[in-house]
Amino acid sequence: MKLDIFNEIQDPRPWAEGHEHTRILQAIEQAELADRTGYGCWWQVEHHGAEEFSLSSAPEMLLAALSQRTSRIRLGHSAVLAPSRFNHPIRVAERAAWLDHLSGGRVELGLTRSTTPEWRLFNTDPAEVRDQASDAFDMIPRMWTEDRFSHSSNNYRISDVPIIPSPFQSPHPPLWQAATSPSSFEEAGRRGVGVLGTTIWESLERVERMVELYRSAASTCESPVGAFVNNQVAFFTFVHCAPTDAEAMRNGAAAAAAWYTVRALRFFEAADAFVTELARQQEVLADPSGGGLTGDFLRAEAAAVLGPNEAQLVIGRILQGEDVDDEEVFEALNAQDSLIVGSPDTCRKKLRVYEELGIDRLMSFHQVGALPHEQVMRSIELFSTLIPEFDR
Repeated sequence: MKLDIFNEIQDPRPWAEGHEHTRILQAIEQAELADRTGYGCWWQVEHHGAEEFSLSSAPEMLLAALSQRTSRIRLGHSAVLAPSRFNHPIRVAERAAWLDHLSGGRVELGLTRSTTPEWRLFNTDPAEVRDQASDAFDMIPRMWTEDRFSHSSNNYRISDVPIIPSPFQSPHPPLWQAATSPSSFEEAGRRGVGVLGTTIWESLERVERMVELYRSAASTCESPVGAFVNNQVAFFTFVHCAPTDAEAMRNGAAAAAAWYTVRALRFFEAADAFVTELARQQEVLADPSGGGLTGDFLRAEAAAVLGPNEAQLVIGRILQGEDVDDEEVFEALNAQDSLIVGSPDTCRKKLRVYEELGIDRLMSFHQVGALPHEQVMRSIELFSTLIPEFDR
């Protein structure tokens, strides 16, 4: 299991003069440290209109800068917002190929549909995003490998155009799909692309089932969208490593995890997203064909009659507008082992569990909330001492 880093460039209030510039420079410094200490990949998110939650509105710019400030670490875009009002597939292919040359062949490219607030911001019809993302997955690897490119669909009409440059990597960079639902895990597997998920609000039992769902789908992929099947599972989770468990908590780990949880649920409008996903699952279950692997997954969950765990109950209270104490949020999430917080020895024990689940890449999320930059750097450095034990 490779240990990677996931980054949002979070910028919580209160703000001092020049706060945005400071955060950007800190992100570069953190990436340089990750490069020196042996992390596998730096994954940079794309968000728009996120304010405190994420400054990362132009990740391709930061990744281009990092390509010149690092030498070994891979550079992952996790993930490009695929609907065309965000990023036309031609521009995605061109930018990623350029970054691949600038970095000497270190790019990993993810795609995702995005969510309601960003669709609204870019005047995107939610009914169209699934098809547009599907087109992007089909088009981009072909643009990278065909001398002249043509494509015709409901969304795009492109005829006999050279898309240049080709990537530095041959045949092209690995492809990934950001996913949160069972159906999107199955989609990623059937496309033959890697899957990028999160464990922060999921029990490890459900993470294990999601990994199995993805593996089952990937095992049936005979015609991947790219030139090869990238059968890899990556999950990100909050990580804060300190010399002792007590120091990790004194550093503000509980407050950071709670801050992230509240801001994420609100930014992604999670209550509405839950209703939308529930409707989507009902469609899958009503499919006369059985709904494929996702249908089997959902029926198995229903048959298990699993009641809500403490983390789900706390999240439900937050979605209903309740102010839940930071310590209570942290304890609920930590009880289901979905966070990695503590001394190197504590972190090692938690990592063993992730490794046993069959996760290929653990995207450690260090720069969260109001954790000071110096403590984030220390966490990155201490956590890196575990890399040789897991990335062999």
